[in-house]
Amino acid sequence: MKALIYEHVSGGGFAGTPLPPSVLSEGFGMLRSLIADFKAAGHHVVTLLDSRIAKFNPPLEADCLMPVFAAHEVHELIRRNAASADVAYVVAPESGGVLQSLLEIVEQTGAASLNCAASTIGKVADKAVLHEFLNTLGVPQPKTLVFDANATAEEIKQAVKGELRFPLIFKPSSDVSCGGLSIVRSEQQIVAAIDKIKRECLSELFLVQEIIRGAAASVSVISTGEEAMPISLNRQDIALKTPDAASSYRGGLVPFEHPLRSKAFAVAEKIVKSFLGLRGYVGVDLVLTDDEAFAIEVNPRLTTSYIGLRRVVNFNPADAIVNAVLKRQLPASLQTYGYALFSKVALPPPTPAALQEIYGINEVVAPPFPLSGNSTTYALISAHGATVKTAASKFRETKNRVFNTVQGGQ
Repeated sequence: MKALIYEHVSGGGFAGTPLPPSVLSEGFGMLRSLIADFKAAGHHVVTLLDSRIAKFNPPLEADCLMPVFAAHEVHELIRRNAASADVAYVVAPESGGVLQSLLEIVEQTGAASLNCAASTIGKVADKAVLHEFLNTLGVPQPKTLVFDANATAEEIKQAVKGELRFPLIFKPSSDVSCGGLSIVRSEQQIVAAIDKIKRECLSELFLVQEIIRGAAASVSVISTGEEAMPISLNRQDIALKTPDAASSYRGGLVPFEHPLRSKAFAVAEKIVKSFLGLRGYVGVDLVLTDDEAFAIEVNPRLTTSYIGLRRVVNFNPADAIVNAVLKRQLPASLQTYGYALFSKVALPPPTPAALQEIYGINEVVAPPFPLSGNSTTYALISAHGATVKTAASKFRETKNRVFNTVQGGQ
């Protein structure tokens, strides 16, 4: 089949504005991984790429790569290329309706969208709406209060008293990743947390949640839209920061061995099956304590864990997405081999020669593109090993090799 694959950060969605290097490493890593899997399955792949990235001639296996010079070109390029494709897959943020609007374009062209249905995106992307729905399902969640963006610090203090205990998580209702997210340890930090949400997000609501002490995790799920199959439990490496700093997602481990794996799978499957339009690949974020799996968020799109997942499962996950959406078939069997450890690494900008050398390092999924105006770049490294220890060792070796390559080119 002819497949259009689009990733928003690396694919032109930020054209004309500064590219966030940390998020770019995740976006390009997902794009490269997905393209490689579609090519391995025998498909013809077309993709879009921000012209600032395209000029570095990055290692992508796409048959056709179209540079994007301005963000306003994206909608028309997606429309035109989806119209001539058999299938299309979009990786984009749900915030601001970006993912939903792009999927509506794809669905209008007649190409088969491999994403979740556009009409379902809003039902799970809004964290306040999702929280209320999960309550009706009886799914364990952190204690949560929802506030209007114009709520004052005093109103929040009064509402929290007797209901929630510090430390708390403040997060916008409709943003993705860690945008606007803060850990708030006392009443004195509430004003700064509200200001951070208003500064970084356009959300009209925000959530205040009691923090759950446990392991940050996610479940990767393949769904037909009716039936769902949890594929892997993934560890998440998340740095929660107070309002004066940026919280961030740094990477993870696939699979994550945890005593509550079965319970986490059951929670994720129950959630995904409750939405008929959730199909293809879905990520469910959780916190695992000693005895409970608490649902946090639902991601109706590819997540960064895919980069590790594809290294350990006994099938091509891109093929699994295609079969789930087009044929309503789930993988016949599931086995995992070894462990994949992946993480972002901050680096100084490499020279052109060093960048080319880094392209040849298999474990570097996203290279550190030396974009103009950025003093720091990020590489995304994914290392596989038979054990967690060997994967970690290979990761450190690769990280040192990349550092030495960049330093040697200075």
